[in-house]
Amino acid sequence: MSQQKLEDILKQGIYGSPQIRPDEKKLFLSTYSERVYLALTKSQVRHKVIYAKAEQTMQAKKDAHLYINGGLNYQYYSKYIQSANKNSIPFTIVNDGQNSPLGIVLASERSAVNNEDHMFINDDLYKDDMGD
Repeated sequence: MSQQKLEDILKQGIYGSPQIRPDEKKLFLSTYSERVYLALTKSQVRHKVIYAKAEQTMQAKKDAHLYINGGLNYQYYSKYIQSANKNSIPFTIVNDGQNSPLGIVLASERSAVNNEDHMFINDDLYKDDMGD
């Protein structure tokens, strides 16, 4: 066995397997941007009313999965869980200790959807969290 291969095996044993695009997965609550149908910031999720685009996306995209930022209080994201259950969309509450400005991410479970230009709702609440 070569010295380089031995060093790679030792590093993997110590540090774990290398991750692909860890910053992207941190931002999008454990999924990749090319799979995202819709992403809402924490402030948008705390808004009193569920966003119509979120409801419409859950109704239309049956291969979707809802990722929820576990740092939010249940009272804020419960309306999204109710909508997901009504539309048979599975969900995961992500408590990975990462600090993401996103509150929920609705993404494809299986494949890339390449929706980068339309994944956000660019309103005042979005601008408050994302600084755009």
